[in-house]
Amino acid sequence: MIYEIRVYEAADGKAEAMKARFKNEVVKRLPGHGIELLGVFESEADASRLTYVTRFKSEEDRTKGWAAFGADPEWRAIKAASETNGPLLKNQTVSVLSPTVAGLLLA
Repeated sequence: MIYEIRVYEAADGKAEAMKARFKNEVVKRLPGHGIELLGVFESEADASRLTYVTRFKSEEDRTKGWAAFGADPEWRAIKAASETNGPLLKNQTVSVLSPTVAGLLLA
């Protein structure tokens, strides 16, 4: 299994719009592209950040899943419509993790 942690940092003044788009549009589209969402987290210390964790069977599945998500015409239209006044994200960090010790992770 491949795990991925993504941290989104909202553009100035756009944290609520970024979080709303994620909750209302992104979450429901991930499974259709083979992206398993394990959890979504907010930081009490920094309201402009949104962190989420996904899981994939393989690196190949991860690559294919995100490529399909990014190419999805409905998602592209929603993203464009939500960014008429500029991007909602200022920065994005992606960390990909592969288990190294069998039996220590929850299935």
